Amino acid sequence: QVQLVESGGGLVQPGGSLRLSCAASGSVSSIYVMGWYRQAPGKQRDLVATITTLGSTNYADSVKGRFTISRDNAKNTAYLQMNNLELEDTAVYYCNVRKAVLGRSPDEYWGQGTQVTVSS
Repeated sequence: QVQLVESGGGLVQPGGSLRLSCAASGSVSSIYVMGWYRQAPGKQRDLVATITTLGSTNYADSVKGRFTISRDNAKNTAYLQMNNLELEDTAVYYCNVRKAVLGRSPDEYWGQGTQVTVSS
C-alpha cells in the first residue's frame, strides 16, 4: 500500500501562486509516475501534470507555461508549482501515483485532495 499526503492548497487571488506537495510513504518502491489531477464542482477529474521517475513531464494544455511539476525521488515527493493562477484553476487537486506490479497492470493510488480556490 502507498499513502499519499498532500499539502499546500489554499485561497489565492488571480495572478497569484501556490505550491502543492505530495509525499508518498509505505510501499513506495516501483512508483514510476507521480502526478496531479483536479476536479472542479460538477466536472470530471482531469489531468493537470505528471512526471516519471526519470523526469519526463506531461501537462494539460490549460496549464502549460504556468504550472511546473517536479519530483524529489529521494523523498518520494512530488511538487506542483502553480503560477499566474486563474479563476478557472479553482478545484480540488488530487495527487496520483502509479506503481509497477510484476505480471499485471500497475496499482494506482490517490491522495485525499487539497482545495485550491482562486478568487478576487
